[in-house]
Amino acid sequence: MKSYKQMKIDKRRVAVVGTGQTKFEARTPNKSYFELAYDAAMPAIKESGISPESIDSVVYGIYNDLFERQIMPDTYVHDYLGMYGKPGIRVTTGGATGGYAFRAGYTEVASGLSDITMVIGVEKAQDCYDWAQGKATPEVIKSIAYSADMTWEFPLGTSAASSYAILASAHMKKYGTTEEQAALVSIKNHGNAMFNPYAQSPMKITVDDVLQSRMISYPFKMLDCSLYTEGAYALILMSEEKTRELGIVDPVWVMGIGSSNDKSFTGARSVKDRMGKYGDIADLRNHYEAANQAYLMADIENPMKSLDVAELHDAFTFTEIQGYEAMGLCGKGKGGKFIEDGIPLINGDLPVSPSGGLLGAGHAVGATGVMQIGEVVNQLRHMSGKRQVQINHGMGLAHSIGGPGSSYCSVSVMGVD
Repeated sequence: MKSYKQMKIDKRRVAVVGTGQTKFEARTPNKSYFELAYDAAMPAIKESGISPESIDSVVYGIYNDLFERQIMPDTYVHDYLGMYGKPGIRVTTGGATGGYAFRAGYTEVASGLSDITMVIGVEKAQDCYDWAQGKATPEVIKSIAYSADMTWEFPLGTSAASSYAILASAHMKKYGTTEEQAALVSIKNHGNAMFNPYAQSPMKITVDDVLQSRMISYPFKMLDCSLYTEGAYALILMSEEKTRELGIVDPVWVMGIGSSNDKSFTGARSVKDRMGKYGDIADLRNHYEAANQAYLMADIENPMKSLDVAELHDAFTFTEIQGYEAMGLCGKGKGGKFIEDGIPLINGDLPVSPSGGLLGAGHAVGATGVMQIGEVVNQLRHMSGKRQVQINHGMGLAHSIGGPGSSYCSVSVMGVD
């Protein structure tokens, strides 16, 4: 696989110049998915100092048609936002939808197809409702399970939790990572959410609270898992030339993007194939590949010495621990010790998920990766209020993953001049 430097891509610099979001909530019965998208888009447009008419294109991150109870929901959002007559595309890559949508938005501007692109992630998970039974959760779980292979895996009762539990169990067996170490991630991220007014699940909890919560799929307990969320997040992306023309004073630049898809069948991944250098399922090798691409593009050799903040995907606690290792923040198998040592705490050497992450802020699937990038942007702009971390190097990272067994991964490095 060629590196970015080998490909010699002729691209323009791209900045994020505006963010907007709704509150992440379990249920917003008074809002449709396109109204949520509108409520995120308008603040982002206003903050950017542009008019809706100046937007050249839109990229939509909407994961699941069944959530919205609507095939091709993006066309209705596009219409509601008044963007008819302009191009709009939709991205759907599971939990990585927001990260891949951002990647698509970046390419629109970097390639010269657009000067200003809006990226919107939105999800309305609880509209997936079993009216006969009067409850939503079983239908939501079923709709997510449809992302698994329908021939062999779905009939066996797979779920998002069981898919990622396999990866966690492999990490525990290979490296000795413990449930107690994973519980520290839950404590950290739910605690960080207490400083985020948009967060769904702010709470102060203990290791015992996590360990004693209801078992979902070993080793995941209830408090190891993120919740289903409704909400939206929007970003305005702009070319360097346009930022100068409009006098944008605080652009945050896309320094690097890397993405990698692994085999869809978790059991088919082995250390002997062409990407075996990254190890087995305990190591999430496509995460290493995505991070390495992003770091090469951003000229980062030592992320611990270059990054001020990171937002890592934590749909499950163990996933964040594996993310520490894959993002090069610590060595393989050292993720548990990394959290034990307090390094990723909000006042630690490298704060991870000051937003509260998916565990604390919520997992509005299509919006999640967009939110993570927006959090990094606002941290670098010193606009994160009570959860603001110290910025020394002017760079941050967002890590977006999804699909069966985390088969999708996109890593974005953001920076200020």
